[in-house]
Amino acid sequence: MAQVKVLCLFALFLTLTDLFVTGVHSAATFTMVNKCQQTIWPGLLSNAGIAPLSTTGFVLQKGESKTVNVPSSWGGRFWARTHCTEDSTGKFTCATGDCGSGKLECAGGNAAPPATLAEFTLDGSGGMDFFDVSLVDGYNLPMLVVPQGGSGNNCTSTGCVVDLNGACPSELKVTSAGGENVACKSACEAFRQDEYCCAGAYNNPNTCKPSSYSMLFKKACPSAYSFAYDDKTSTFTCAGVNNYLITFCPSPNTSQKSSSSSGGQNQEPEDNNNSNNEPSTINNSMVYDGAWDISSASSTTCTHVFSSPAIAGAIAFLTAFQLHRQLF
Repeated sequence: MAQVKVLCLFALFLTLTDLFVTGVHSAATFTMVNKCQQTIWPGLLSNAGIAPLSTTGFVLQKGESKTVNVPSSWGGRFWARTHCTEDSTGKFTCATGDCGSGKLECAGGNAAPPATLAEFTLDGSGGMDFFDVSLVDGYNLPMLVVPQGGSGNNCTSTGCVVDLNGACPSELKVTSAGGENVACKSACEAFRQDEYCCAGAYNNPNTCKPSSYSMLFKKACPSAYSFAYDDKTSTFTCAGVNNYLITFCPSPNTSQKSSSSSGGQNQEPEDNNNSNNEPSTINNSMVYDGAWDISSASSTTCTHVFSSPAIAGAIAFLTAFQLHRQLF
């Protein structure tokens, strides 16, 4: 009897702790999936004045994914570093998207252009999330952002799912030491002229117009930012998003509809890496053996232990509510 009572109290404690800690401080999650034919090293950078996330850089092998929790009102960017190496002194560098830290973690370093960027401001004006995929700093990999569980008139996926490295004009191409096309510069990065950089006399939407180069990007990827004032067709907003799915190198048949426009079904690409022998997961978090046993302490059992339907009901309700949050 004492063990069952402890079990019930523990279930209540875990539920309340998670509700008050993650429910208040966590706004959403970001799940990054590597569908490329190569290893990538995502980089993460918080906006100025916003605390860094628990990780600012990591490795994703082909087919792997990783979920990162973010606090409410967070803002920042994600990108992929490619062709990374570590020298004999332990210095870590990447051919594209390098953040200059010399390490796996970017630790406040920004992506060196050219790099495809996913940019976010959570809980912004009107409580909406604002996000975009930007090619303003150039391009290195295809990327697709899909909001899951959100709503809004402009709540839909965005990205650049086309491989632009092969079609990149010769004057913008970035090649590896082996001669492979690994990135495509923006005209601003390539030529350093105000008219391409929306700087100086061109630093306003009336004078900064799309160039022939930015229009190549826009034609290939209509929903992505192609130059600094490309707001009207490239900024998206959502409310109530549970997870943003960021897929690097999405396959051509990856759905580009948000979950809110598809009957609530998440549009996550298939992940065939998990075998039937692996433990179950909820939102990509490990569920340890016995977790379901703890969370399934019934109201009948707890009523018997505590001799109080009110306490038992509270435990059952809070536990069920938390499981619903994790699953949906």
